[in-house]
Amino acid sequence: MSESLQEVQRVQTGVRIEKRLLKVLKAFAEYRDMSLGDLLEGIVLHAFDGKCPFGAESLTRIKELKRFYGLELDSSFSHRLKETAAKNKHRGSKS
Repeated sequence: MSESLQEVQRVQTGVRIEKRLLKVLKAFAEYRDMSLGDLLEGIVLHAFDGKCPFGAESLTRIKELKRFYGLELDSSFSHRLKETAAKNKHRGSKS
């Protein structure tokens, strides 16, 4: 069975995301030889269908990447993240 490609219109976005989570996503996208955008689209489309986007091998790799980047967050933290104030290294300096 041949799969037909669906034509879409993509837009640039300025989404803010937790730093270590982004590092894991980027590393996993690189591991799968795909763009971050393609990975995110796939994750969201699977989630919208109520399906897990990852198989056992991918979940193992993600677990390794989370450990490497120090990402201890899991789904229990969803909607419970508080952003810290950005630290200004040059606060008070007169350059």
